[in-house]
Amino acid sequence: MDIILYLIQLCHQLYKQNCWLINFFCKYIPLKQWAFDDSHSPKYQKFKIDELPKIISFKQEWNWTDLISYYQMRYCKTIKPVFRHGECNVPASCTCPQCNAPYHYLMWNDGKKQSQLLCKVCQSLFSVASEGRFSKIYVLRCPHCDHSLVHKKDRKNFIVHKCVNPKCPYYLKNLKKVDKADLDEDYGKNKYKLHYIYREFAIDFFKMDLNTLPKNASSLKFSKFDKNVMGLCLTYKINLGLSLRKTKEALKAVHGIDISHQTVANYCKTAAICIKPFTDNYDYGSGRVFTADETYIKVRGIRGYIWFIMDAAKRSIIGYRISSERDVGACILAMRMAFNKLKKLPENFRFIADGYSAYVLAAQQFLREFGDDFKFEITQVIGLTNDDAVSTQFRPYKQMIERLNRTYKASYRPTNGFDNIDGANYDLALWVTYYNFLRPHEHNHYRVLNEIEDLKYIDNMPGKWQMLIALGQQTILNIQNGEATIYS
Repeated sequence: MDIILYLIQLCHQLYKQNCWLINFFCKYIPLKQWAFDDSHSPKYQKFKIDELPKIISFKQEWNWTDLISYYQMRYCKTIKPVFRHGECNVPASCTCPQCNAPYHYLMWNDGKKQSQLLCKVCQSLFSVASEGRFSKIYVLRCPHCDHSLVHKKDRKNFIVHKCVNPKCPYYLKNLKKVDKADLDEDYGKNKYKLHYIYREFAIDFFKMDLNTLPKNASSLKFSKFDKNVMGLCLTYKINLGLSLRKTKEALKAVHGIDISHQTVANYCKTAAICIKPFTDNYDYGSGRVFTADETYIKVRGIRGYIWFIMDAAKRSIIGYRISSERDVGACILAMRMAFNKLKKLPENFRFIADGYSAYVLAAQQFLREFGDDFKFEITQVIGLTNDDAVSTQFRPYKQMIERLNRTYKASYRPTNGFDNIDGANYDLALWVTYYNFLRPHEHNHYRVLNEIEDLKYIDNMPGKWQMLIALGQQTILNIQNGEATIYS
């Protein structure tokens, strides 16, 4: 028996020693990927997104009549109005901001000063001049120190809240990483992000309609040409990547059709308006790995941005967006388009992007809006070289989306930029349709990525464009009638 006890004690000692060695290695002998991880440097702290704050709600679902009934049932006690020895000098219009009790249940709590009232029903104290804390619907608190967040700045689409508690453990932990030479300088701390920060969006991007059709829709009634000419314009402009004027010259030289470049632009705009709902509502059967990236374009000489989200298994574009700024709103809308057909994320789901913080912030907003069904983390592939284990493992997925950017730029380059955002949207919608349904891909043995039954028996490209326009019109009709528009 003594031998067994001795062996048990020896096992416990060895277990504690192993735990101590593991902690020692993790703390003082970092692994290879930790040595090159920029996120551990305090200089890169400003690019990190903090976790969600604690939300304390002050909204009450009950009122004074419910409380009186509850006290009567629970304690067999009836709450009567305040018995007054003299004339009531509480304003008749005054009510309790907590339970909405009338002035019959209110009394002065500070004697002759008569500046603070007490509610006899809910025992709440409040001032006559203002509602004070009852005017707040909710309050945001730091998840590390439970200190109330302070409203610091107003940006275009969000409000910046900050924890200013000097004893916050999150602040003290980040302060230890700062170079002491910077602390000796005036405003040296401003070079780093030390305090907890939360961005509260003023726009609800999850209530914006993704199926809204663009403005300035044209008619499909042809006065001079017909639908075959429209199919030829789309083939030369989108499939072959010609500019509007080159398309006009090709139609004149090859087919003898004298058409203006503005008519070609009108045809492309009309086709995009019809086809875009079909492309956006198609069920691509997405897999478990998504990869995303953003690239830039020129709109009237000013830089704009295109967001692409690709299914890594099928290589289909399942989310896209054009924005004038590189902000989080466009990233959220592109993600909504990518997750449009998913009721919940599949198991072992992975979202791969670069080191831009907008993706992490967008993922945080999905968690806040939909809960654990859409809880996912961003796998960040940082830089151009594989300096860490994460980049080495997931670099091929990042190269997929970079190759997609180069493919789009090859068709975008002849345009020399766009005249406005609407023109960029029309061109991108047609190009995504061509990429997903009409373009042969080496990855799929030189077949299209998504085969549509209605396009199999059409042997020429202008006819396929006309069929896509017909499918888009049917999708628009289904949306207007509230019917499901799922194609696969």
